[in-house]
Amino acid sequence: MGDQPIDNGDNRTEVGAGGQQATLDDIAPGLFPNDTVPDDLVGYRVPSACQIAGITYRQLDYWARTSLVVPSIRGAAGSGSQRLYSFKDILVLKIVKRLLDTGISLQNIRVAVDHLRQRGVEDLARITLFSDGTTVYECTSAEEVVDLLQGGQGVFGIAVSGAMRELSGTIADFPGERADGGVSETAPEDELAARRKNRTRKTG
Repeated sequence: MGDQPIDNGDNRTEVGAGGQQATLDDIAPGLFPNDTVPDDLVGYRVPSACQIAGITYRQLDYWARTSLVVPSIRGAAGSGSQRLYSFKDILVLKIVKRLLDTGISLQNIRVAVDHLRQRGVEDLARITLFSDGTTVYECTSAEEVVDLLQGGQGVFGIAVSGAMRELSGTIADFPGERADGGVSETAPEDELAARRKNRTRKTG
């Protein structure tokens, strides 16, 4: 069993799913404040998505128009409509930004994104992405990481759980909207943090 390239031109064996399935908390304990996977119905508008992911509006708009990363909760359908990006969408935006910053071509990033899009949030937390500057590889175990590094193919890596943890901390500061028209509830921890920030602003 070896590392899995996310690339069209490689014939390596795909990673199997042998052994007992670990839970999200086993892989990334404390990843989310209330130990629940983000609600798929909660979305974030374009300005928030740009700030959270650390990208420009131009990048976000171009990636949406070229179907690299599209808003999965609500697309722009007609005048005045607001695109809504899910937690997973914004996570993928962050990963795309990091891959671009390391010099990976948009063509290879597109292949990687198509692969990641098929995964759920829990599956994504198990993945570490490596690249040699051209091909993007997916690793789901320590053994695969070692094999990749020994083969000289892992110049840099992105632990998706790390990006996810960073995102879960940042996203709490931004207002979310529910696609079903409901109100996005703030977790108790986030509400307390918001109150502390408000007090700081008033006294600062």
